[in-house]
Amino acid sequence: MHKIAQTPPEAQNKRLIIAKIVVVALYAVGAIGLSLPEYREYFLMLTPTQLLVTMVLLLGFHRGWSEAFPIFAAAAFWLGFGAELIGIHTGYIFGDYVYGPTLGPMLWEVPIVIGVNWFILVYLTGSVFYKVTDNDFYAALLGATAMTALDYVMEPVASALDFWYWKFDVIPPGNYLTWFLVAFLIHYIYRKGNFEKSNPLAALVLIMMILFFGVLNFTVLD
Repeated sequence: MHKIAQTPPEAQNKRLIIAKIVVVALYAVGAIGLSLPEYREYFLMLTPTQLLVTMVLLLGFHRGWSEAFPIFAAAAFWLGFGAELIGIHTGYIFGDYVYGPTLGPMLWEVPIVIGVNWFILVYLTGSVFYKVTDNDFYAALLGATAMTALDYVMEPVASALDFWYWKFDVIPPGNYLTWFLVAFLIHYIYRKGNFEKSNPLAALVLIMMILFFGVLNFTVLD
């Protein structure tokens, strides 16, 4: 029987440090670039790439490659994308809004990376808070609350960065409720999935996302 080669702890730590440096640079440079009007257009074009690089980095440190993980990933992508699809075409679920060009190629008027974004946000908040409680319901409640708080930080800068636009430039209060409900459903699926939940990169990525949008609230809004 052949032994499976394992990466030495020193190499793993070095790899993690490099990944953390990349994450900090990715979001710090992005925040600076978007904060400078003369460079904003160029950095906006890189927004989908930023999300995809974030996903690749997270998956590079994912430890739970069981059969359940791709099922969760697909559910997170399609439930999030599907909710956005209904919202765009009916005005229900989140409210009356349309997407701008920043988030890249669209499928049925919804950017494809929106599904990636839903996966990333659930994965991040789920990984960070999974040890807080053994109760799946309360864990999903906590994760959905964290995601709704992050959405509250993102919303004010969305129109300024051409992410999406609300009818009459008014964010309906129901948006946050339905965002919470969709997030709760996906978080519950996450909790029920039989795969390793910890990721050593997740906490830093979540912190950098919060700081990223927090800074933009002060630099891109008139």
